[in-house]
Amino acid sequence: MRDVASVTVDRGAYPDAPTPWEQEDWRSAALGWLEDGLAAHGLRMSGGLRVRLRPWSVLVRVPVAGRETVWFKANPPASGFEGALTAALARWVPGDVLAPLAIDAGRGWSLLPDGGALFRDVLEREPVGPEAWEDLLRQYASMQHTLVPHAGELGRLGVPSARTGEMPYLFDELLAGSPALRPDERARLAELRPRLADWCAELAALGVPDSLDHVDLHDGQLFNPEPGRYTFFDWGDSAVSHPFCSLRVPARKACERYGPGVLPRLRDAYLEPWTGDGRTTAELRRAVRLSWRLSALGRARAWGGLFPSAAEASPLTAESARSLLELAEEPPL
Repeated sequence: MRDVASVTVDRGAYPDAPTPWEQEDWRSAALGWLEDGLAAHGLRMSGGLRVRLRPWSVLVRVPVAGRETVWFKANPPASGFEGALTAALARWVPGDVLAPLAIDAGRGWSLLPDGGALFRDVLEREPVGPEAWEDLLRQYASMQHTLVPHAGELGRLGVPSARTGEMPYLFDELLAGSPALRPDERARLAELRPRLADWCAELAALGVPDSLDHVDLHDGQLFNPEPGRYTFFDWGDSAVSHPFCSLRVPARKACERYGPGVLPRLRDAYLEPWTGDGRTTAELRRAVRLSWRLSALGRARAWGGLFPSAAEASPLTAESARSLLELAEEPPL
């Protein structure tokens, strides 16, 4: 492997969190794999690397001669399924996701093309109304609907299971394994357990099948390459779960920008692809309300997907506890 011209490292708010990047053997192997992946497509690096290190990923921006930037990503074991999942999604829903240039599923490595403008960046530089969020939610929900028959295959790829019927047991695991909860918080959540079981039973009875839940679908997790079209990425937190659990994160982001009055129209836009299966509008809206609460479980679980060396005393355990406590909040819809 030739020498890299320069490397700029960004550790964000986690300057002391260890990642595999600090290990010379790992770094050399990763960069060699990256170069081989580029060469397989007739590409080569053309400048310095920008490396973003977080407790949950290593992300490298790679300038390439004659084309857009490409990206190398390394996941910890808990989210090592992301590369294989991304490749499968590129086959099943090719218009909605990135198609990887290379993956090493065993090591949790992916080489990805650039997806264009982040939706977050578009929001900052242009006037964007709520209708854009409606469009992206319709597209995302249509993708989830298409993926319903693949739920079993998603599990075989290693995507964690948080299916509707399993959520009470996931809650038990999270509650028992959360060191950041105060005794009073733990007691309050324990008292909620019977109601949580009832919510799950009611949600299952409404009959919307489990699918892929992104878990963290905010405005920095999707590209907006052209008006009205979106590309979803960053699947490392995802789970096989009730699809409606995906709505809470983007809806809250839109609410921060436009106010709570936008929520009903976003909900109904999201539900459009789910109509026509014999369920009433009232039933679908009830399912949204239930899954809004239960989505807290997926987010609480996702905070544990860290590199092993970073996981032991991580401040992110507090984030997991905060997510779990959201189960007690009344949904705004």
